[in-house]
Amino acid sequence: MVRNVRRRLLGLGAVASAAVLGACSVNVPDPAAPKPSPVESTLSTPTITPGHDAAAVAAKDLPLSAGASLVPGDPVTMESKLQEVPGWSLVHAAKQGEDEYKKSDGCVAVTRVSTNQGPLVEAGNDDASTKAMFQYMNPAIDPGRLTPVTLRWGQDVDKPLRKVELLALESSAANGGASAVVLGRLFSGPAASVYVSVTCPDDAALAKARADVESGVVLVPPA
Repeated sequence: MVRNVRRRLLGLGAVASAAVLGACSVNVPDPAAPKPSPVESTLSTPTITPGHDAAAVAAKDLPLSAGASLVPGDPVTMESKLQEVPGWSLVHAAKQGEDEYKKSDGCVAVTRVSTNQGPLVEAGNDDASTKAMFQYMNPAIDPGRLTPVTLRWGQDVDKPLRKVELLALESSAANGGASAVVLGRLFSGPAASVYVSVTCPDDAALAKARADVESGVVLVPPA
């Protein structure tokens, strides 16, 4: 998995390519911790957190400062209609957890949702958790280079547009690297992350591809 990601984004430079590795599920077990005993699988009813209104959370914007809005349970999911945008096609879906898309001009987009990110979570603080996720992949990443971006929040086209905030790491060909951007957020409540990467032959193509992604990829709140 890691080798595949590195190969796909070869030329991004150390910082950006390492950040892209955030697509892989992060699991940092303690080597000294005892292994859990096998337990019998049983059916159980979903856990409902008293006082939590999922519909209210889904009905408004979700900035990074609202990290306490989501609770443990089902992670945020991702829906994409990028393959319906002219020039884009789906390369593969759900391959090792990734969806990959390619554009006729050579741009490539990858989306992924990862769970079990608990070791990187700063409780109730999605901004710090997301920065920790990027830095876990490469300690050399300067958090000051991460800039806020938004994607659509929710699929209800009959309701007012809502936005969810993520952090982005950009790389420009003008600076000697590849033209690429990585968008990500680690949701501290469900300890799950979302990730979108876009790489292109040049900065002009990246600007167009990024606009396509921002209009075609939707984050879906837990029900």
